[in-house]
Amino acid sequence: MAEVALLWHLHQPSYVDAATGEVVMSWVRLHTVRGYADMAEMARRHPGVKLNFNLTPVLVQQIEELAEGRVKDRWGELGQKSAASLTVEDQQQLLEHFFKINWTTCVEPYPRYRQLLDLRGRGAGAGQSEQSRKRFREKDFRDLQVWFNLSWCGFAVRKRYPELGAMMQKGRDFTEEEKRRVMEIHREMLRGILGEYRALAESGQVELTTTPFYHPILPLLVDTDSAKRAMPWVRLPERLQAPEDAQVQLEKAQAAHERVFGRKARGLWPSEGSVSPEVIPLMARAGFEYFCTDEMVLFRGLEAQGWKGKHSELFQAWRVEEGGSSMKVLFRERPLSDYIGFTAARTEPKVAAEHLRIHLEHIAQVMPPDGIVLLALDGENAWEAFPDSGEAFLDEFYTRLQQTKGLKSTTLGGYLGTREGRPLGRLHSGSWIGGNFDIWIGDPEENQGWCWIKRTRDFLIQAREGGQVTKEVLAAAWEDLYAAEGSDWFWWYGPDFQTDSDTIFDALFRGRLQQVYRRLGVTPPAGLSVPICATGTQLGTPPVREIEPKLSGTGSYLEWSGAGKYEAWRDQGAMAQGDRRVRMVRYGYGESDFHFRLDGKEPLGEEVILDFHQPAPVRIRIGGEKDGKVSLEKSKDGVVYEAEDCSAEVAGGGGLGLRIPFASLGWRADGEEVSFLVRVIRGGVEVERYPDRGLIEFRGPMRALDMKNWYI
Repeated sequence: MAEVALLWHLHQPSYVDAATGEVVMSWVRLHTVRGYADMAEMARRHPGVKLNFNLTPVLVQQIEELAEGRVKDRWGELGQKSAASLTVEDQQQLLEHFFKINWTTCVEPYPRYRQLLDLRGRGAGAGQSEQSRKRFREKDFRDLQVWFNLSWCGFAVRKRYPELGAMMQKGRDFTEEEKRRVMEIHREMLRGILGEYRALAESGQVELTTTPFYHPILPLLVDTDSAKRAMPWVRLPERLQAPEDAQVQLEKAQAAHERVFGRKARGLWPSEGSVSPEVIPLMARAGFEYFCTDEMVLFRGLEAQGWKGKHSELFQAWRVEEGGSSMKVLFRERPLSDYIGFTAARTEPKVAAEHLRIHLEHIAQVMPPDGIVLLALDGENAWEAFPDSGEAFLDEFYTRLQQTKGLKSTTLGGYLGTREGRPLGRLHSGSWIGGNFDIWIGDPEENQGWCWIKRTRDFLIQAREGGQVTKEVLAAAWEDLYAAEGSDWFWWYGPDFQTDSDTIFDALFRGRLQQVYRRLGVTPPAGLSVPICATGTQLGTPPVREIEPKLSGTGSYLEWSGAGKYEAWRDQGAMAQGDRRVRMVRYGYGESDFHFRLDGKEPLGEEVILDFHQPAPVRIRIGGEKDGKVSLEKSKDGVVYEAEDCSAEVAGGGGLGLRIPFASLGWRADGEEVSFLVRVIRGGVEVERYPDRGLIEFRGPMRALDMKNWYI
């Protein structure tokens, strides 16, 4: 007899914009009406099958916030807005985002939705095309609004609300009332889904486990240098050691689980199956009895101890001990787990289910006595690839699992509660991908993200120790930092995985860190406005020769020829609206001074600020007083600035000009990288920023060698 534990992992990262409180992508709502509702429905259909669900706290938190209306749902509001009142920007957003669904299974089967996709175009960039937008009429946009939210509905929601099926049969020319009804159904599902899982757990059929609150990679949070154990070749960022944060992420998860589901979780699926010896005492201290991870972690750990045993030893309970703590652990069987997640959708349901049954029966014949097979995988994303959201496959699989004499489904706690577990020895440091942490650290983008976490955390600790910030403000700032520690941002950094939403994830990550500074009344470091995701875009034209322009006057062409320039009027980012007055930013250097000039409509503002990020954090304030004086501030950490003496000169007349010695800026004139941005203040508020996203970058003066670029 082989016991089989199915662990379905349900997770979405925080899509809440830290500054606005708005949900920028609606994946929590959309997966609720598809994967989460479907999995709960399938459990009710097969009450004799024991199941395990891992619900991450950051997912549960967002379901609650959406259900209670505590956050704005950007796509939700866009999806229910009257088609007649859509702005040009709304229309562009619809074309960009409302085809983000599996085209093969969720668009192609429906003639009208397929027609709308063809009308927009399927090529890269079609969603941003003005030509595509002009092809859509009002009724086309309305049908698109309905079809996107309708097609996301899985089999459970369609069964519960037959009117959805009627709409799908109708197919086109939807009314505003039909559109509102689809969104009402989505909200009704959000309000009830957590109760469904709690009821399943209380029935004894289902066990619910959890994950560290914001889904961080615990071993890297404890010590980023632990990555070298499985990746000795890797180049790592400046070392971060934050075991206190890891402990908080675990304890917050337990508290949230108990509040929502009525009891503490016995088991833990560490984020991405990531473990190391150091996290064992932390998990035990938070009240967890067991955890699950990947078979690669077991095999690499045993191999390090000289093990040359059989693969079949995987199928049993294990026990690890570290720092005086002991925990039980199960390791998932990878091939069959991956078969469900990545292959079963391309196979006829009965054949796929039979494939699993045969292999599980074979494992039962070779496993140790009283053994177990753990199949653990994503319980939401896989179902988009099935033509029926996986309904037929899950029905067939659960039926075979219950009817096969040599197989018995079980909950994790039910099995482990009566087993001591075989002693493992020292636990390998790794994850479910490759038995290492390569996905989340080591590439330049990933390392930069970790550096920003460390820098922001150091700032927050200083603020806490200073004792001048209220407990409420500190708590909110720490919450933003914990959210930034999540693994999902690092999943999309680097070359491993790409999506058309990379820049959105990047902005969410940096926004959380920026909010830490804002909460404490400090301007975020200029570098946090720079995307981490590589864009390959040069912002501005760098200088090509030395210049010595006159300080006053209109700034003639010949005086500034060869200087760097940034055409501010072309900046069409979020700040590009309202009363923009800056037209051109020009910059360069001569023998001993940095030269800067703004051209635009006067008055430019009460104050113009140059924020230098490299080679050192320096802030220049121009025109803060009526006499147009310039002041200079320097910082060691890019956060706390102190005023210093400055011999800079400033002049108006046809714009704003500045000359400041290299010595005041701390430049060594050795070709260092220079980066800065420009902020315009009016009414005490930043009203213009250039560039809107990123920094103006160029190579500074170099005295040891001739200029790299010659101007003729």
